[in-house]
Amino acid sequence: MTDLPAAPRDRKAEHIELALDERSQLSPSAFDDWTLEHQALPELDLAAVDCATTFLGRELAAPLVVSGMTGGTVEAARINRNLAVAAEEARVVLGVGSQRRAIEDPAQAASFQVRRWAPSVPLLANLGAVQLNYGFGIDECRRAVEMIAADALVLHLNPLQEALQPEGQGDFSGLAAKIGAVAERLEVPVIVKEVGCGLSGSAARRLRAVGVSIFDSAGLGGTSWARIESWRAGDPASGELFARWGVPAPDSIRQLRALGDVTVIGSGGVRSGVDAAKALALGADLAGIAQPYLRAAVTSAAATVEALARTRRELVIAMFASGAGDLAALRARGARHRAEP
Repeated sequence: MTDLPAAPRDRKAEHIELALDERSQLSPSAFDDWTLEHQALPELDLAAVDCATTFLGRELAAPLVVSGMTGGTVEAARINRNLAVAAEEARVVLGVGSQRRAIEDPAQAASFQVRRWAPSVPLLANLGAVQLNYGFGIDECRRAVEMIAADALVLHLNPLQEALQPEGQGDFSGLAAKIGAVAERLEVPVIVKEVGCGLSGSAARRLRAVGVSIFDSAGLGGTSWARIESWRAGDPASGELFARWGVPAPDSIRQLRALGDVTVIGSGGVRSGVDAAKALALGADLAGIAQPYLRAAVTSAAATVEALARTRRELVIAMFASGAGDLAALRARGARHRAEP
């Protein structure tokens, strides 16, 4: 790996810069191995295809999540504002990046505070679960939620990222019980997600046993944080060694769905409305997208509005062409792996 961006001044700024580098993106996406059966006779009116749903008690125009990405810098504040404007326009879920920096330095809170631009959609707060082993507890979780008037708190799991990150924190011991304690005491739901290596069914079962019922696959197939953190550490060889470590997003979604009565956000390499349709057909309740919207948000709110509108159009067309008039029909039709006969 050559000609990488110069090591910057700030970790959050560096994450934005490197996530926008196409070399951080895994290709092909694992969703490319899955297909939706085409229906030449869909017996549907395209204009009547309905992809509306509800999440956390709020009505959504589409089952889409703008996955949490950033915060804590001037540029991140502009990006989050653009994402919020677009999420409100599209009536979809909006997440913010890890709020640890704003908990430790309240002066950074403004870069995460986007409720004024997204007053009616579900808003997800975000902290690293590992912080529960480094001094954070229920009070910090409540502060993250209150800081942005969130509807839920995402606790993200990122052991590989922390292991490769120059500033990484690697004590993941005893976290299931601590996550369960937060889920029991916090006034809003807790969502547990990975950050690009996939949430396995076995990990989710342990979390389900302690009270977590909303999971985000964040599977292998999109942005490689192994590459990004290894570049930052000056060790690109480790980034390539671990670039494809993890549970591919489609496999993670199916493993999470097998748990039964849980809510599944399917993410990890979802780059279009067609990918979102596949994630939903595989069992997700919503589909999460990050990097494509980050790319739009660094340009403008208008570009982000258009990106979200395009995703919804693509999803509706994929539903129509596969003969699914609503999300229940799409899930019932399922998806087929290309290797299957």
